[in-house]
Amino acid sequence: MLDKSGWESQLLETGFLGIFLCPLWTLSRLPQHTPPSSTVIWAFRWLIFRIMLGAGLIKIRGDHCWQELTCMDYHYETQPVPNPIAYFMHRSPWWFHRFETLVNHFIELVVPFFLFLGRRMCVAHGLLQILFQVLLIISGNLSFLNWLTMVPSIACFDDVSLGFLFSSRVKERVVQMQSKEATREQLPLGCYIRKVVNISFGLLIAYLSVPVVLNLLNSRQVMNTSFNPLRIVNTYGAFGSITKERTEVILQGTSSLDPNDPAAVWEEFDFKCKPGNLKRRPCFISPYHYRLDWLMWFAAFQTYEQNEWIIHLAGKLLAQEEETLSLMATNPFAGRAPPRWIRGEHFKYKFSQPGGKHASEGKWWIRKRLGPYFPPVNLKGLKKFYEDRNWPYPMQD
Repeated sequence: MLDKSGWESQLLETGFLGIFLCPLWTLSRLPQHTPPSSTVIWAFRWLIFRIMLGAGLIKIRGDHCWQELTCMDYHYETQPVPNPIAYFMHRSPWWFHRFETLVNHFIELVVPFFLFLGRRMCVAHGLLQILFQVLLIISGNLSFLNWLTMVPSIACFDDVSLGFLFSSRVKERVVQMQSKEATREQLPLGCYIRKVVNISFGLLIAYLSVPVVLNLLNSRQVMNTSFNPLRIVNTYGAFGSITKERTEVILQGTSSLDPNDPAAVWEEFDFKCKPGNLKRRPCFISPYHYRLDWLMWFAAFQTYEQNEWIIHLAGKLLAQEEETLSLMATNPFAGRAPPRWIRGEHFKYKFSQPGGKHASEGKWWIRKRLGPYFPPVNLKGLKKFYEDRNWPYPMQD
């Protein structure tokens, strides 16, 4: 199943374009008669154009805070998986957050059109987009998304701008090959086949782009959607809405016979990276992706009825299945009998104030309980729940 964020679709499209970038039958660094197709280069540029413009338009058409320039007041604290830099960036002055939002709009809504304004502006586009992605990598854990978005940006640079990466010997060989090609009267048959393939490829991209362009022009734009079953040309977008408060689902287990006993001791399961333990420093994971932590972020501002998988996860933890426990940072029942009950608690989380009381106690976060997220469950009580959904019933070792 493809992720609702659309990253897998972007990965598929980028990989598909890469198939046509290099010659099929040779591994030579400088293959003869097969320079990179301008059609493929422009397909990569078209990809980065859609990624950035789609992200910019969905913001302007989405949450009002993007128009009011206040979204960055919340973003660092409420993004899916904050890192330590976000902890400090969140406390930036209000005017800096306004400036950040304006820069975001400029990069996503204005800079994409640099692609069509000549060589120098195209190179400037590539530089600005890569720098923008680097800043996003530094300030958040969006896994491989930002790294992947840099790939089509490389197509904005030509041989002159990338020449410093190659030795003089390689450059001389390229000049010699170009001279021979210019004086050659008859090209090999393979070159003509390649031209036909490239033209067909360009026509396919153009045809599949029609619904994507119409979507970009639509005031009811949808993001991270594909209009073809192969997901070759897609529409993208990110953070069309910003959550103003951070909530977290904390999974707790107990060995008590009665989960309603006030004396029951509930112990928390910590995830690899998402906020939980107040004293644990936010992590750096980019470009790695802890998908479970990411899904827990989505679940926190929805209900467990909308995320039945979280009950499935609770059953796995009740059974202490090793594969599931490998996705967790801590297991409070390690070396002990499995928990009899597991529940989900709903908390509001906020960054502590750097240099403040909570920070002096070693706390990166402060939290307030909102109430139960899902009631205590045990393995026996989950049996019918699993059967109704044709899920394998977890068995304790």
